[in-house]
Amino acid sequence: MAESKHHWLRQDGRESTKASFPELFFDLVFVFAFIQLSETLAADFSVGLAAESLLFILALWWVWIHTTWTTNLLDAEAEPVRLLLFSLMFLGIVLAIALPRAFADLGLVFAIAYAAMQLGRSIFVLYAFHGTDKASFITFLRITIWLAVSAALWIAGGLMEPQLRVIFWSAALAVEYLGPPAGYWIPGIGRAPSEALAINGEHLAERCALFVIIALGETILTTGKNASSHLESAGTALVFCSAFLSTVIMWWIYFHDGQEKASDKADDSAEPQTTAQYLFTYGHLPIVAGIILAAVGEDLSLSHPEEKGSYMHALALLGGPILFLGGTMWMKWVASRIMPFSHLAGLLLLLAGFFAVPLAANFSMQIFATAILLIVATWEYVALKRLQPRAA
Repeated sequence: MAESKHHWLRQDGRESTKASFPELFFDLVFVFAFIQLSETLAADFSVGLAAESLLFILALWWVWIHTTWTTNLLDAEAEPVRLLLFSLMFLGIVLAIALPRAFADLGLVFAIAYAAMQLGRSIFVLYAFHGTDKASFITFLRITIWLAVSAALWIAGGLMEPQLRVIFWSAALAVEYLGPPAGYWIPGIGRAPSEALAINGEHLAERCALFVIIALGETILTTGKNASSHLESAGTALVFCSAFLSTVIMWWIYFHDGQEKASDKADDSAEPQTTAQYLFTYGHLPIVAGIILAAVGEDLSLSHPEEKGSYMHALALLGGPILFLGGTMWMKWVASRIMPFSHLAGLLLLLAGFFAVPLAANFSMQIFATAILLIVATWEYVALKRLQPRAA
């Protein structure tokens, strides 16, 4: 039986670096999940809902990135792995359906779906490595133990009242996010080796890039849908054009200079697992969160264009681009050890924008954020052009 499981593992080779069709099919679930999250936030962007949504963003990212690490190690074209992904898709749809009411009557449904995705996938990988790769088996044994603890906290939280639910779920996420830097430490055994898994950095880079495209695509979908509902408003065309332009600029900032360098860094690093954690597992979280938050801000600027003085709305309209620029700045610095000062300047300008919130309407903050992103992209483009050697 052990011999028959060898074909479940990802094989070295050029084609193994590319995302497979089953992986892309799995990603579709997160389009739905992001739409659910964005619409929930845009409907009532209060302090409490924003805090809850931060928890959801952390949960959605973590279940996706853990699955991506799994398909980095296993062959998604192998039938058992495909069946795993299809099962995770079903649970992901249940998770997304329950998300808007996770702090109401569907908390237990959300918790069970999430825990089943995390723990079930880890047990599957544990079985796949049993008798085939001892070092990876031991590592996933540690991971499974940690995820069992977090699963218990998720389900316990689903049984609690909303006030206690957020505490249990926050503790569950803390367990999961502290696992990698803690080396999945187990009493009496200690930490896992820092480079225990034979990962493919180029594959992880491509998968994360595709996920960024999914988040940007969700932004276009929700913005277009919201714009079509406010066609009677005089400023809708201007705000929609600004929102679309900001999405295109975020794509440019991420892909024009950062993504390829991150891929090269992950592929050439002497410590690929550690580098991948910096660049992708944790480094891409603010990028994705910023895109989602920016989408919420664009929806708010379309549905409440003339509203002034709302710091909560500014948190989405300005905070989303701030998170995005901070994340891309970190990615580019880790990949090249060169600080992109255009991004730093953009961050400072966006932060300064909060001083104008009492006087600024939502649509003007949207246009301001787009203008800052355009300045950052143009500055970086010109700077990179100057660094390129001239043709003889």
